[in-house]
Amino acid sequence: MCGITGKFNFVAAEPISRRLIEKMIGIMRYRGPDECGIYLDDFIGMGHARLSIIDLAGGAQPIHNEDRTLWIVYNGEVFNYVELKKDLERRGHHFYTTTDTEVILHLFEEKGADCLQELNGQFAFAIWNSVKKELFLARDRVGIRPLYYTQQNKSFLFASEIKSIFIDPAVSRSLDLHSVQQVCNFWTTLPGETVFQGISELPPGHYMFVSEKGIRRQRFWEIPFFPPAEQLDWPVERIRESILELLVDAIRLRLRADVPVGCYLSGGLDSSGITTLVVKNFNSHVRTFGIQFEEKAFDERAHQQAMVSFLGTAHTEMLATNDLIGQSLIDVLWHCEKPLLRTAPVPLYLLSKVVRDNGFKVVLTGEGADEVFGGYNIFREAKVRQFWAKQPNSKFRGLLLRKLYPYIFSDPRLAAMQQLFFAQGLKVAGSPFFSHQIRWQNTNKVNGYFVDGLPTHYSYNDEIEKLRQWLPPAFEKWDYLAKAQYLEMQIFLSNYLLSSQGDRVAMAHSIEIRVPYLDYRLIDFMGRVPARLKINGLTEKYILKKTFENIVPEKIWKRDKHPYRAPIIQSLFSASNHSLVERWLNPALVKENGFFNPGKVELLLRKIQISKNPGEIDNMVLIGLLSTQIIHDQFIKNFPDREIPSVSPEIFVDHRTNKND
Repeated sequence: MCGITGKFNFVAAEPISRRLIEKMIGIMRYRGPDECGIYLDDFIGMGHARLSIIDLAGGAQPIHNEDRTLWIVYNGEVFNYVELKKDLERRGHHFYTTTDTEVILHLFEEKGADCLQELNGQFAFAIWNSVKKELFLARDRVGIRPLYYTQQNKSFLFASEIKSIFIDPAVSRSLDLHSVQQVCNFWTTLPGETVFQGISELPPGHYMFVSEKGIRRQRFWEIPFFPPAEQLDWPVERIRESILELLVDAIRLRLRADVPVGCYLSGGLDSSGITTLVVKNFNSHVRTFGIQFEEKAFDERAHQQAMVSFLGTAHTEMLATNDLIGQSLIDVLWHCEKPLLRTAPVPLYLLSKVVRDNGFKVVLTGEGADEVFGGYNIFREAKVRQFWAKQPNSKFRGLLLRKLYPYIFSDPRLAAMQQLFFAQGLKVAGSPFFSHQIRWQNTNKVNGYFVDGLPTHYSYNDEIEKLRQWLPPAFEKWDYLAKAQYLEMQIFLSNYLLSSQGDRVAMAHSIEIRVPYLDYRLIDFMGRVPARLKINGLTEKYILKKTFENIVPEKIWKRDKHPYRAPIIQSLFSASNHSLVERWLNPALVKENGFFNPGKVELLLRKIQISKNPGEIDNMVLIGLLSTQIIHDQFIKNFPDREIPSVSPEIFVDHRTNKND
């Protein structure tokens, strides 16, 4: 992966400074430590920090077409570039590199925005048409690679990370508290939004044309689901074979690299399946990497070791201690650029450093399987609650939830209260947000800590209406599971899982993650698979388990799902990290920043300190408050709060009339 950045002045009266572009690259140099390049003319400056993975010697960017009228800076990989290049060569195109970057440029030259339909990959890129004075920006289908932008008067800025945009002194910096409240509601901001005023994110599956005439944003891909009448009526074995064929080919393409490719191996079904297919079909000596936890409730080392023994891989483990998780939080927030309601990104940040220290740049991961195949408890919960809603007064239907959450219902004193909790909203089972409304309303309790009278006019119902605008026309015709999967992919997948737990913490140590389960061909196919084959009874990911049942050990594919989590209160209140909470949530600083009610914050901390087992909401509130305070300090009060590495571009293309700097 790489980092891209740029500034486009709609009029040429204000030439772009080379030093500005160098600093915009420098602040995220970790995304591309191998090389960097700059393009400048009288209208635009574009920068690129390269993590070299394909064409190590000749792939430096920016890259141009034959007549040097088109220039591209690119972050990502297009895995089917070999096949695309052959077709382009047959049609008369000539190449001066062996990169996938140049393939994109020639395909755009021939097909314009329609080129995106042919790309199988994970990408965010910008193409400058120096003749039309027009900028084209695009982001991959599911949002594996980030791309942010802002318009400032007669300028347009874009970058892989927001901190790069903030380098320009003309860009004002302030938290958008309305969007921070979205995070406290949905775990992340809604599509296209960020927690900073005036900074937007290009949504997954979208492109933009930017010129003096304005900005035109367009969707080129929609998450594909189909109503029951249009779903596949195939035998299980045929569907299983099709999934396996698609998955093996997705892995084959994602192993294309001029550097070694490793695998994350957690011991769960998803990563175990990917790693097994790599070992059995492509590389029997693949290196694997995994996380161990000090806290036993979060640890999966026994299942990791079972897979390592089964496959015989050279495996490296990283121990995520409570102290280490707490100590690394500030750095993780610098990279994530948004508040968190979980500490789960931190161990993945620590793991990416271990991967880099072992000489690797690329790893395959199991992200996306839960969203595509129906693996989350929230999906099974929706199924039970839909069944319960048909007879909401039933004393027995709701008891099925105890099979999903035995640990929640284990205390008889609390069981009745939990039953009432899950009974919320049963009378509106037809709502498009039925599957998620309990989670969102529960998480929304974090917003109760904001001071009264904040000028955000935040309303949960208003946000729900905003979400409604993202729903495709056919949404109401889908089954309960397709609706739930769509919401999870549209909101949680791209804006949290692939961002805070994916690209951001991996690229912090110059590691590219590749996600075979999110190959768009597999997503398209699974959009036609009936719900009963994704969740069979209450068995999650049923068809994926059937796919792997003769491939991975039985104890792996039959095991109950172990959600990936990391300790919060144990890490933030460990012996060496207690000062972290005291520093950022002390009453004086809370009052000075003016976001949260100091009295409520103080009561929360007192409750946590005397409680033997604080609840999930208390954990989420604590990390939400703490991370918001830190984000405000890093990006608003003391930006940049660390030294910016200097940049000496290997490629410098200067087409400016005035070249004073």
